[in-house]
Amino acid sequence: MQKNTPIFDNTEIAFALKSDSELERAYFLFKMISIEPLVKIGTIATNLALKAHLPIEGLIRSTVFDHFCGGVNEKDCLPVINNMYKKGVSSVLDFSVEAKESEKEFDYARDVVLNIIEFCKEIKAIPIAVFKPSGFGRFYLYEKISKGDSLTNKEKDEWQKVIDRFETVCEKAKNNNVAVLIDAEESWIQNAADALITELMKKYNTEKPIVFNTLQMYRHDRMTFLKSEHRKAKEGGYFLGYKLVRGAYMEKENDRAEDKGYESPICKTKADTDENFNAALKYMIDHLDCMSVFAGTHNEASSYLLMDLMAEKELKNNDSRVWFGQLYGMSDHISFNLADKGYNVAKYVPFGPVKDVMPYLIRRAEENTSVAGQTGRELALLAKEKKRRKI
Repeated sequence: MQKNTPIFDNTEIAFALKSDSELERAYFLFKMISIEPLVKIGTIATNLALKAHLPIEGLIRSTVFDHFCGGVNEKDCLPVINNMYKKGVSSVLDFSVEAKESEKEFDYARDVVLNIIEFCKEIKAIPIAVFKPSGFGRFYLYEKISKGDSLTNKEKDEWQKVIDRFETVCEKAKNNNVAVLIDAEESWIQNAADALITELMKKYNTEKPIVFNTLQMYRHDRMTFLKSEHRKAKEGGYFLGYKLVRGAYMEKENDRAEDKGYESPICKTKADTDENFNAALKYMIDHLDCMSVFAGTHNEASSYLLMDLMAEKELKNNDSRVWFGQLYGMSDHISFNLADKGYNVAKYVPFGPVKDVMPYLIRRAEENTSVAGQTGRELALLAKEKKRRKI
C-alpha cells in the first residue's frame, strides 16, 4: 500500500528540461506510438528504407532517435548527460548496437564499454557502466552452452574470448570503483550468461557490488534464482548486485515456447509479473547488508513501494545501495520527481549509429504500444504540462 505522498503528477518538475518545441515533439511521437497499426507499418517501412539505403536517417535522427537516444557516440551524449545532471538525474551510457556476429565487432563493443568506464571515472554524472552479453559473443554460442551441449575446440576458443571480454571490463570497473550492469537476454541463452556473471561476482564483488546481473521478473523462476544466488554469496563471502526489470522479450518468449512445445518461462498474467517484481524488491531491501538493487521500472506503484520500503528501513533517500532507473525519453515524471526528492536516479541513455540502434528504437515503439496504459499516461502528463505552460 502506498504511504508516500504522491509526487509523480508534478509535470513542472518532470518536464523542466523540455522546451515547448521538445514538449510538442514528445506529444506527437507518443501519439503516433499509441496507434498500433501505424507502429507495425512504420517498422516495416523503416527497415525496408534502411536496407535500400534511402536517405531517411536524418528524419529518424530528428524525431524518434533524438527522443529516445543520447547521440551517435559517447561525446555526442554529453549535452544530454550534463543537462539531466543539473536536475540530479545521472546517466548510464548504453551502447545499443545489437545482432553483431564477428570477433572484430565484439572487440569493438568491449572497447566502447572500457571507454565508458573512463567516462565514469572522469564525469560524476555517469556513475555506472553497462553492456549486453550478446554484445560480447555470438548468440548461438550462449544458446549452445545454456543447453549443456558440448563445444567444439574452435567454439571453446571462441567462448574463452567472450570470457576474456567480460573479465577485461569487470576488472577495469573494479579498479576504477565503477559499477557495471550486465543486461539480461532471452531465457534460452541466459543460463550461460548467469553462470559466467556469478563467477565474476565471486571474483570482483569482494568488498561491495561492482558486477550486477539483471533479473527479468516476468520469468516465474527468477525469485528462486535470486534466493539460490543469495545462498551462494553468503557461503562464498561476496556481494550481489542486481538490476530488476519486468522484461523485454515477452512475445518472443511465449511464441518460442508454443512453437517448441515447452512451458513458457513467462508469468501467466501481468499481475503475477508485478507481484514477482515487488517480491524481489522486498527481498533485496531486506538483505541490503550483502546486496545492492538497481530498480529498472517505469511502474509508479513499484516505485512508490520501493520508496516505502526504504522509509520503513529508515534508509536515506540517497542510500548508495539503492538506485531507481528509467529509459531516456520515457517516464520523466518518475525520474525527475524522484531526483527532486534526493533519490539516486539514473536514465539509461542509448547511443550508437542511427542504423545500428534501429532494433532498439523499434523495441521501444512496440513496448509503448503493447504495455497497457503506458503511452496513455505519457500523453496525459505531456498534455497537462502543455496546458500548465499556456496558463
